[in-house]
Amino acid sequence: MIHSFIITGFLGVGKSSMLTNTIKNHFGDKNVAIIVNEFGEIGVDQNILKNVHSDVIEISEGCICCEMSQEFESGVIEITNKYKPDILFVETSGAAEPFPVFLSLQNLGISVEGVICVVDAKNYDSYMHNPTAKYQVGGSNIIVLNKTDLVNEEELNQAQTDIITYKERHDIKNTMTGKKVFNNYFIHHAKQGVVPKDVFEGVYQIDEIIGLVTDGEKHDHHHDAIDRKVGKFNKKIVFDDLDILLKSLPKNIYRVKGMVTVDDVPTPLIVNYAFGNVSFEELPEYMEESALVFIGEDTHKDLELLANKFNYLTIVQETHEHDDNHNHEHHHHDHSHTHEHQHD
Repeated sequence: MIHSFIITGFLGVGKSSMLTNTIKNHFGDKNVAIIVNEFGEIGVDQNILKNVHSDVIEISEGCICCEMSQEFESGVIEITNKYKPDILFVETSGAAEPFPVFLSLQNLGISVEGVICVVDAKNYDSYMHNPTAKYQVGGSNIIVLNKTDLVNEEELNQAQTDIITYKERHDIKNTMTGKKVFNNYFIHHAKQGVVPKDVFEGVYQIDEIIGLVTDGEKHDHHHDAIDRKVGKFNKKIVFDDLDILLKSLPKNIYRVKGMVTVDDVPTPLIVNYAFGNVSFEELPEYMEESALVFIGEDTHKDLELLANKFNYLTIVQETHEHDDNHNHEHHHHDHSHTHEHQHD
């Protein structure tokens, strides 16, 4: 299973610094591949290898970086086949919109966990008149207000208000149905490109998901402001049951991972849901019980309501109280504006 994130944002907003800090701080234990359009911005020791579709830089800290040619999908296939990354980061050009990249990755069967738009909290008004900048915001589901150390609280609040306005006005929609491509989105604040691990919570490999399910009855999996709750199925279900459940998720659940067996599909399925987009993969060797890991913020009451609505779902309750002394860092989510959810 390959997870991916798309990093977008206008020229000079700090995409590359955010990308390098993210990998250094949060993914030192993962095999990471980085694809960049603006070659040379990432400060690494460059050992360049010429591939058919790309120039590849091998980075000492267990990841690779490449500049992709116009044949994007062919290049991605080459990189993933050769290096077999756990996580793929694609940094788009500052003059490009992210949605075509999103579609290409989906076409390749790569799970897109988030489209992250980096915004310069101090200088955004100098470039947000540009149509590409507007659609970079509109085409994302995670917005990172960067360089917050350069503005005061009033300026930061104004920046967030303005970016929400741009997001609502230019939010990408399915041209056939008129519905939003992403059901919801979140805003995070960053200084010098350093973002919290919460942004990436839920990027699990199969064995990690199984571990969460197995431990779910013993532990309340809190990570900063993020909840991770395990749901199990108490009776047999068909694929439509699973599909309807995923389409009915409350707005504050933004990722769901799990393994589910349904009666009308011969092979167990890996479920990968992020911001309203869901993909399924076959997992023939899986013989354990069906379970989903729900990832979001303040999900307890919403998951209770979900379990009441769908009587085949049981939310596993924790057997010990959460440590109230745990340090929860506030990440400035604007719940009144940044969570949009629609039911199909």
